[in-house]
Amino acid sequence: MLVKTYCAEVMGLEATTITIEVNMTRGVQFHLSGLADTAVKESYDRIRAAIANNGFKPPTADLTINLSPADIRKEGSGYDLPLAIGILAAHGKISETMLDDYMMIGELGLDGKLKPVSGVLSVAIRARKEKFKGLIVPQENVREAAVVNNLDVYGMEGLADVISFFNGSSIFEPTFVDTRKEFYEQQCSFDLDFADVKGQEGVKRALEIAAAGGHNIIMIGSPGSGKSMMAKRLPGILPPLTLAESLETTQIHSVAGKLSCGTSLISQRPFRSPHHTVSQVAMTGGTNKAQPGEVSLAHNGVLFLDELPEFNKTTLEVLRQPLEDRKITISRARYTVEYPCSFMFVASMNPCPCGYYGDPTHHCVCTPGQIQRYMNKISGPLLDRIDLHVEVPVVPFGQLSQMKPGESSSVIRERVIKARQIQEHRYAHDKGVYCNAQMTERMLHQYAEPDAASLDMLRLAMERLSLSARAYSRILKVARTIADLNGSEKVQSQHIAEAIGYRSLDRGDWAERGI
Repeated sequence: MLVKTYCAEVMGLEATTITIEVNMTRGVQFHLSGLADTAVKESYDRIRAAIANNGFKPPTADLTINLSPADIRKEGSGYDLPLAIGILAAHGKISETMLDDYMMIGELGLDGKLKPVSGVLSVAIRARKEKFKGLIVPQENVREAAVVNNLDVYGMEGLADVISFFNGSSIFEPTFVDTRKEFYEQQCSFDLDFADVKGQEGVKRALEIAAAGGHNIIMIGSPGSGKSMMAKRLPGILPPLTLAESLETTQIHSVAGKLSCGTSLISQRPFRSPHHTVSQVAMTGGTNKAQPGEVSLAHNGVLFLDELPEFNKTTLEVLRQPLEDRKITISRARYTVEYPCSFMFVASMNPCPCGYYGDPTHHCVCTPGQIQRYMNKISGPLLDRIDLHVEVPVVPFGQLSQMKPGESSSVIRERVIKARQIQEHRYAHDKGVYCNAQMTERMLHQYAEPDAASLDMLRLAMERLSLSARAYSRILKVARTIADLNGSEKVQSQHIAEAIGYRSLDRGDWAERGI
């Protein structure tokens, strides 16, 4: 007897429909074909135990199972459920009437309980595209899949529930998630607020500019000056995610298995802060399975690298292409996948190995040569891709002891949203450009052309600081953002002057001066 059930294999953000063909004849052999990995091959032992522990006798027959298309590698434990249902249907224990209408995914425990798997959102999108009537998933994954409309999504506790569903002995209701309501309710809830930051008005201004234009930023200052504290509050002043951005971000985290149980949509911009021991593969993605890395998990959010010079140099260098292209292609022997990675790059570092160069309250013990070697850990091409270089001074006791809170994140966020709205209107006809940081060279001449006075100022800065052509473009982009925050239609000399002031690390005398 031949029976077919349906599952999906996730590669990158896309899922491919997999047809599971189960053929049962007389005999005692078990054959599994279709490029299955170890987890899929081991599923038969889990399935037999689950069937036995749910009141059914495992079939004693010759079983031949094919996973089609046979040339696509099948990985993971999500095939347990459709394989089990196919075997039981071939054995005559389950009605075949509705099997063609539903896609299934889920891992089975030995007691028949369904366990959550990754990539369910991509599977749900594929099921709707293939016009399946519904999707059956573990209960922990049901809200994640239910955000896809025009698809009946059923969350099941175990194998017994799925058997009852197909035999019609129990009635189950599909899960409904009011996506828009939940999405907008959770957008403005932040635990960290800029009101907690005492002083550092200049740095907060730079972070506001970075958030308003989507610019990359690096903060340089002594230990305890508040670099990490302010970086962690950055998502609270970024504009809210759109529904499309939220769906794309959720899909990436779903594929990576990073979604918490019961989560439907990610409603706040992600903030990723990997440790400086992170490997190159963990940063970019890959491994044996095409998992997204930190750069993709930070998509539509913030990637924060604390103590930047402590990261492995090769790990930092792989950031060059994602920072420019806002996407990353992972090529391995078995696969090639592309993930989006449009993120704000935020970094912090000490000014020297001991951390106290230029600190008025501590004595620095580093020589100029040591400081220069420390700074050289960050390559010029990477620094060129960072729009704002901001020096973070030590906060004096008078400001620390003030009880009055600083400006709140909500107030700063309003200004940022207003500037982003100006940019959205400006780039409405430019595909793939949503903020000033994404402007092309052609668009710079169109929207950020400096006047004569500004051009003279830029020429002088280029000569004195030995700036590259990329740094020149970064200054114009930052100046355009400053003009948007000030409500100015044209980029003026004061905007250019402020933007030039955010190129601290371009100065050749860094190791010979105090901050």
